[in-house]
Order: sequence, then structure tokens, then C-alpha cells
Amino acid sequence: MTDSQPQTQNWNALVEQWNEQFLDALEDNMEAQAQFVESWSDAVEDVSEDGEMTDGVDGYARAYDAWMNASKQMVERMNDVVEGEDVELDEFRDIWLNTANEAFKEVMSTTAFAKVTGESVGDVLEAQQQADEAAETTLRTLGFPTESDVVEVGDRLVELERRQHAVERKLDHVLDHLEGDK
Repeated sequence: MTDSQPQTQNWNALVEQWNEQFLDALEDNMEAQAQFVESWSDAVEDVSEDGEMTDGVDGYARAYDAWMNASKQMVERMNDVVEGEDVELDEFRDIWLNTANEAFKEVMSTTAFAKVTGESVGDVLEAQQQADEAAETTLRTLGFPTESDVVEVGDRLVELERRQHAVERKLDHVLDHLEGDK
């Protein structure tokens, strides 16, 4: 009897450890969902058209369903572990990774996400253009060559090389003609 008591204690400790790991994973999942909802809310704030808003909400709902299905799978696999089935820890990780991919795909495929992303990219490109113009103005004021100055010099060099090659071809033609007269 004393031999089975340490085994029972080991089993209880193992199950307790699994339960703690499961609860930690569930808590991490809930935190990830909360962050996802918060970032999605921030992204959709500016969406004004009803169709885009509906599409955005539908995308979020599909992503939420994916997370809930993952939670259900986790509970099922945890029950399998408790019942004695050998479940690899990688399987738990894969459930969350695959679900994250699926959830983000659901959100990123919406017109609301495309609109917000497009606006963000447009804002970044506009800011970059303004920064480039300010840098060029500053360099020009300080007497340094700017990118447009360097490009202009390069274009002029290419044109000079083109003309030089044309003159060389004409000179070769004249020389061939003079050598043919001898």
C-alpha cells in the first residue's frame, strides 16, 4: 500500500502541473484575445461606411470563433491527457499557432482592414515624402548636393557618354573611309 501512495502523489502532482499549465495557457489565450480585440477596435474606429463596418465585425466574429474552437480543442486534448492519452506538448502549441494564423487571416481579409491598412500606408508615404523634401531643402541650404542633384549629374553623364559613343562611331566611319581611299 505504501508503494502505491507515492505513485498516487506523483500522479496528483503531475495532474496538478498539467492543470496549472492549462490554466496559464488559457489565461494567455484570453490576454491575446483581449489584445486582439483592442487592436481591432482601434483599427476599425475610423471605418465609416456600414458595409465596411459589417465586414469588419463579421471578420472579427470569424476570428473569435476560431479562438473559441481552439479553446475547445485545448480542453478536449487536456481531457485526453487526464484520461491517460499521451499528448505531445507541441500539439498544444500548434493549436494556438494555427488558430492565430486563421484568426488573423479572417481579420486581414476584410475590406475594413484593407481600408485602414491602405490609409496607414498612405499616411506613412506622405510623411516620408515630407521628410525627404525637408532633408533636400536643408541640404540645398547648406550647399550640399541633394539626391536630385546627383541624379541630374548622373543623367548628364549618361547623355555625354551616349554622345561620345556617337562621335566615336562617326570618327571610325571617317577613318575607315580615309583608309579605303589609300
